[in-house]
Amino acid sequence: MEETRSARKRRAILDAARTVFLRNGYQGAGMDEIAALAEVSKQTVYKHFADKERLFTEIITADIRAGEQRSDAVLESLPESTDPEADLREIARRLVTVVTRPHLVRMRRVVIGEADRFPDLARAWYTSGPERGYERLAHRFAQLGDQGRLTTPDPLLAAQQFVWLALSVPLNRAMFDPEPFTTAELHRFADEAVRTFLAAFGPAR
Repeated sequence: MEETRSARKRRAILDAARTVFLRNGYQGAGMDEIAALAEVSKQTVYKHFADKERLFTEIITADIRAGEQRSDAVLESLPESTDPEADLREIARRLVTVVTRPHLVRMRRVVIGEADRFPDLARAWYTSGPERGYERLAHRFAQLGDQGRLTTPDPLLAAQQFVWLALSVPLNRAMFDPEPFTTAELHRFADEAVRTFLAAFGPAR
């Protein structure tokens, strides 16, 4: 179905606002700048979004939904795995490359910076992002444990440790250093995370 003119304008406003929020932060973002970048009038921006807070909320919630979809796609095939080591490497590689993408790191900084002003949004980012990811991965680990492919007496703790074995160093650097790791370096972190994880949680021998 063809996108309506109103829908196109709304999407243009959201795209422009995301760019401005990422560049300037919430405090530094101006509705005039957003309108100019979207090539609409400021009145049109206010017609779609009552104020800057509503616009910021819409962007964060849209990013949360997109993150949920990415997480679901990564984990969907794990329970049917015939080679958990290879599949865990693939999951770890995709996880570390997605989470450290520059625009997601910048958005994470913005959300953290505005956590006091928007505590519900910050909580939703964590609940729908990291926490949901841990829970879904834990469910998959429990299934693999039932099949004898992993040994995870506490699947949730195992999921949390798996994620941070892969993410801790790359994500911490990305948050503070404008020069990210290369893809090859990210994959090395992921592969070593899986090797360490399986040494602790691999099948009982």
